[in-house]
Amino acid sequence: MKKYGIRITLAENNPMRLPHLLGEDWESTHWYDNEEERDDALAAMSRQLPYYREGDNVAQVFTKIER
Repeated sequence: MKKYGIRITLAENNPMRLPHLLGEDWESTHWYDNEEERDDALAAMSRQLPYYREGDNVAQVFTKIER
C-alpha cells in the first residue's frame, strides 16, 4: 500500500466549485511509494502551466497527506 499522498481540492474562488460543474466537495488523491516521489510530483503540480495566461494561477489546493 502506498503511504504518501497529495490531496487536491479546489480553492474557494475556483469557478469549478459551482454545483453544475465539479461542486464544492470535489477532491482527488494521488498516492506515492515514498516522500521523495510525492514531493517531486507536488513540485510538478504546483508549477505554472505553459498554457495559462500570464497572471493566471493554479486554482487548486495541494495538501501533503500520509496514511
